[in-house]
Amino acid sequence: MFINRYMLRVLPQPLAGLAELAIDTRWSWNHACDVLWKTIDSVLWEATGNPWFVLESVGQDRLLELAEDDAFLHQLANQLARRNKAMALEPWFAREHGNGNLRAIAYFSMEFGLTEALPLYSGGLGILAGDYLKTASDLGLPVYGVGLLYQQGYFRQAIDASGKQLDFYPYNDPAIMPIMPLRDKNDNWVKVEIELPGRTLSLRAWEVVVGRVRLYLLDSNDLLNTPSDRGITEKLYGGSHEVRLQQEMALGIGGWRLLKTLGITCDVCHLNEGHAAFAVLERAAAFAADNNLSFQEALTCTRSGNVFTTHTPVDAAFDRFPVDLFFHYSRNYAETIGLDAKNLLELGKIEGDRESAPFNMAYLALKGCGIINGVSRLHGQVSRKIFQPLFPRWPEHQIPVTHVTNGVHMPSWDSAIADELWTDTCGKGRWQGALETMEEEIGGLTDQRLWTFRSKNRQALIDFVRHRIRRQHKSMGLGEGTEKVPLEALLDPNALTMGFARRFTSYKRPNLLLHDPERLVSLLTHPERPIQLILSGKAHPRDAEGKEMIRAWVRFAQRPDILGKVIFLHDYDIEVAGKMVQGMDLWINTPRRPWEASGTSGMKVLVNGGLNLSELDGWWAEAWCPEVGWALGDGREHDHDPAWDAAEADQLYTLLEEEVIPTFYARDEHGIPNLWVAKMWASMARLTPRFSSNRMVREYTEKLYLPSAEAYHGRRRNSGQAGNDIVEWQQQIAAHWPYLHFGHLRVESDESMHHFHVPVYLDDLEPDMLQVELYADPKNADQRPECIVMQLKERLPGTVNGFIYGTTLPARRPVSDYTPRIIPWHSSALVPLEECHILWYA
Repeated sequence: MFINRYMLRVLPQPLAGLAELAIDTRWSWNHACDVLWKTIDSVLWEATGNPWFVLESVGQDRLLELAEDDAFLHQLANQLARRNKAMALEPWFAREHGNGNLRAIAYFSMEFGLTEALPLYSGGLGILAGDYLKTASDLGLPVYGVGLLYQQGYFRQAIDASGKQLDFYPYNDPAIMPIMPLRDKNDNWVKVEIELPGRTLSLRAWEVVVGRVRLYLLDSNDLLNTPSDRGITEKLYGGSHEVRLQQEMALGIGGWRLLKTLGITCDVCHLNEGHAAFAVLERAAAFAADNNLSFQEALTCTRSGNVFTTHTPVDAAFDRFPVDLFFHYSRNYAETIGLDAKNLLELGKIEGDRESAPFNMAYLALKGCGIINGVSRLHGQVSRKIFQPLFPRWPEHQIPVTHVTNGVHMPSWDSAIADELWTDTCGKGRWQGALETMEEEIGGLTDQRLWTFRSKNRQALIDFVRHRIRRQHKSMGLGEGTEKVPLEALLDPNALTMGFARRFTSYKRPNLLLHDPERLVSLLTHPERPIQLILSGKAHPRDAEGKEMIRAWVRFAQRPDILGKVIFLHDYDIEVAGKMVQGMDLWINTPRRPWEASGTSGMKVLVNGGLNLSELDGWWAEAWCPEVGWALGDGREHDHDPAWDAAEADQLYTLLEEEVIPTFYARDEHGIPNLWVAKMWASMARLTPRFSSNRMVREYTEKLYLPSAEAYHGRRRNSGQAGNDIVEWQQQIAAHWPYLHFGHLRVESDESMHHFHVPVYLDDLEPDMLQVELYADPKNADQRPECIVMQLKERLPGTVNGFIYGTTLPARRPVSDYTPRIIPWHSSALVPLEECHILWYA
């Protein structure tokens, strides 16, 4: 017999490899082993899709029977060999960057959506984090995920016959989840501790295998803790402000301490949202202790290796904590890391905030990181506007926020039919490296094959929906034969199938399509060109408006004249999302611009041949062109304007009536909608590689991680001497900046050139501690501002630290476009991120 120390049961020795396959969540995107789990127990496998649960649940007699089944053992050996071969291949990161400074990346996130077997997510943020880890495994990126293990996680949804959402919190039993207690070399359960007011919180560590990558999770459900503290990690985003603060301390402080306990040296710390911002404090504290530095010097060294990704499109959505509560929890911690509590509070505020202003976790993240990014091009612009108050008097164009547009892990979201088509055209290892040849490779597909592929995907979705509805009816207490429409008559496999799935909340406007119900009914019931809708989504338990939106759709679907044509699937999760994006002909997305930071649901239909009709927001604002789908809106912001919502609803109906539906039903002599298929091809070929997480992770690596690691190594040399130098420079700037001033600007112009000269008085600052520039706003929105460094020409006689600065420019713009300014300058500092003083000529 083979005893796996992480399993509750004993496996026969010939089946030992099953534990290795089941514990690695790589099965969530590589389905080669599905046949094994189905063979073991097809009922359990179909019901759960969880190999670990199958192994823990199946009877011992069945395992003994399989241990003597030569065909099964051969299949098991084959799958183990295939997995080992795949893991042994040299991945992209090792080939391209294996000899660089980037040894490891810590990736902190409040939620991770890897698989339905590990329900530690609520929505897009967690799904993105899961896709990120899967892609890191594919590309061989040295990533360690850090998160929390929730006893209940996010709520599960049921809907009663009246359309009312019901919220349930089933227990997450680690024994049946693909997760292991993290053990040290002596087989002790690894734990870390953090200090809370008047007590110490013990956090247990768990490990999730994600191919080449490891995800570490912490939970507070330790008998050493008080009953209330054991509940800190009970629910994702549940509880009071106090519980939320405790969770974020556990994630950030406890997470970094865990990495240190394990001896993992990470050059880059990536915060997936500001929830984990305490990690930047703990990293700096550890660096200070190791190098005998002050906390400020250490933070200056370590922040260059920290990356903060914001997913928030509005300032009001940032995590904030009442200042008294935050002070109560952070006072002792601040003392232990050598930071005055008042200075710690300032890290979560902006200049001029009142004393009672809440502590903003996004501000802490920004002030502790060297790179900040939004998650789409438009969101980068929005984020620069949101964070501008932290950089007073700096132009919005120069607020230090870049962007990396989100992508999705295509192997997790493609159907089996899609996988076959892409494998035939682009090869089995298509997502393991660069994607430059994909568009050309997919170009040989015929219209007939593309349309057959799309039709099969639609049929598979309809089959799933019929099966799911049967389960829904049982959960609602409805027996067989009580359906108003026979299950086999639900949905038409040849009709245009549209839909969406998302969180039901006001800014996403999920009921825009319901603005004129009768107009929608006329589309659904057209005798020659019918459409059908499949919807799903949850409303936050405290969002009464979102719950009412769900109720409106459920009631609409119950109208006698459209029965069987509008389906609302309960309990939206990874499984439902996957089936929907695989089978949908048209994915509809109607957020209120610019509140969709990126949005990724529409990206998931690309690999499956679905098309998008979406608001020009988030990713679609940079993806859309007429050849690949349809756009809603005018590309501008209209806030909460009911009149504009009505106008966009009318535009949505018109697009469906005049463009989308006619294109789908315009068939050639073979029954193929050539114009629709042309859009399918363009969308698949152009957008699938561009909005894959393969591109996203490679972009993070080359645009953010490698520069961050290089900057961090530069600052950590000589025990962090660079940190000391920068802090001294900052102190000098702060002391003398109020006394800097300009003299009178003199400009001489001829036909071709402008000659600028301006006196500058520097108080006791040295000229090499700052930079005098001419600044001009960009001419167009897609251009950068002009910043021309002025040269020190001469010292002003009879002055203390007075100088003449000057420069000569081509006379392509009027003199009035240019304004002299003084900004801090240091060869190693990030300006304005680390020093945001600025003086404009007035």
